[in-house]
Amino acid sequence: MASTHEHSAMSDYSFSTHARHHEYTYRLPTPPRIVVPPPSLTSSTPELNMSGAADQDGGIDTSFLQDMNLDAIVQRNTLLEWSYDRRRQAQMVLPWLYLGPMTAARDREYLRGEGITMILAVRSQLNSLSGALRVGSEVCREVATLEAPNYHALIRQFSDATKIINRHIAKVRQENAAVQNPNIAKVLVFCESGNEKSAAVVAAYMMEMLDDFDYIKAMQVCQAQRFCVNFDDTIKNMLRSHWDILKARRHVSTSNAQYLCPPSSATGFPQGIQTGASKAKRSIEDTEESEDVNMDDEMSPSDLLRFAGRANTPFQDSPKA
Repeated sequence: MASTHEHSAMSDYSFSTHARHHEYTYRLPTPPRIVVPPPSLTSSTPELNMSGAADQDGGIDTSFLQDMNLDAIVQRNTLLEWSYDRRRQAQMVLPWLYLGPMTAARDREYLRGEGITMILAVRSQLNSLSGALRVGSEVCREVATLEAPNYHALIRQFSDATKIINRHIAKVRQENAAVQNPNIAKVLVFCESGNEKSAAVVAAYMMEMLDDFDYIKAMQVCQAQRFCVNFDDTIKNMLRSHWDILKARRHVSTSNAQYLCPPSSATGFPQGIQTGASKAKRSIEDTEESEDVNMDDEMSPSDLLRFAGRANTPFQDSPKA
């Protein structure tokens, strides 16, 4: 009995003092979560400034967008007047860009009242959102679609969506300037709910068009204007990957511009940097006449001193028998 009691006591003691320091898990590894601070009345909103390289895709002139006043966009906090019913409506994110659900795109009175000139549908199938597209073709000047059956297929179309929006805005401005119409184009980006895929497209557009605007700021502004948007972990990682692509693309453009720019003391670039037009390649004739590749039998004075008195001098043909 004593041994049994002693054994049970040691067993209880061992289980009570045992602590697991490393927890095992069988799920797939996941990237660290991206935390986006929610919009609030006390938080400072990021500034909206149009980027100077807004017309870099396809030669589209969007320089006139830099004259737009964007200060009142984020200062008008929609949280004070937000209600649950507003999720069925569309909200203005930029003066020429709106975000909303399918119900807003099917509202003829809303499209006419807001002056929407184009609707951009982000849909999962070819035959989906047909009712909204039919109404948009009757009211708006242009209708466009993006086919994205899943989120991973959407990231490849972020830049295409930016080109579609900018192309329409530039086209309408050119037409209105001919008839002296000061109104600008307005694009409504929508999906079924207006909270997921279309919100990601609008956030990617802001990242590409605004100056020093990363994925965190883009999601903050979208949520401040449309409080019901849903940026899950998949969309957050997609926008972060797209931001890395944009930074790499801008870095390459800046490097190419500095290389192609002629050297000048005012720019601070080294004087030795020359452009491809000013520095031509050497021809074959110049290479053959160069002293660096002179393959004559004559040896230099330094080689003569090095190999003087040697029986076997290298790089010499052996005497013929």
